[in-house]
Amino acid sequence: MAEQIAATGRRKTSVARAFMKPGSGKVFINNRPIEAYFPSDIHRNDVLKPLAATENIGKFDIHVTVKGGGTTGQSGAVRLAIARALLEFDENSRSALRKEDLLTRDPRMVERKKYGRRKARRRFQFSKR
Repeated sequence: MAEQIAATGRRKTSVARAFMKPGSGKVFINNRPIEAYFPSDIHRNDVLKPLAATENIGKFDIHVTVKGGGTTGQSGAVRLAIARALLEFDENSRSALRKEDLLTRDPRMVERKKYGRRKARRRFQFSKR
């Protein structure tokens, strides 16, 4: 049996674990086909971007477990996990992935709500009188 590679990706509050092995190009996310899990083309293309950058579409079977966050955070986490798995499989793909900025974890998180305010930065309406 072919070796299986595992990698982790994170984005906002989402965490994705990707398991990749050589195969026919099937992509499953939480035991559902990628078309069913991400019906939006934008999120599907975002997830498959590392495979396109390294010209590996259709060469790997990928199973991903992802939890937390919303669809955008989850697609970003899956993208990073797949990119890291590809890097572990073939170190020569680093330059192609780096050029597309697929190996950098997006550090932006939601700012916490502060006391005395309505949201993180939103203040209550000021009344002069």
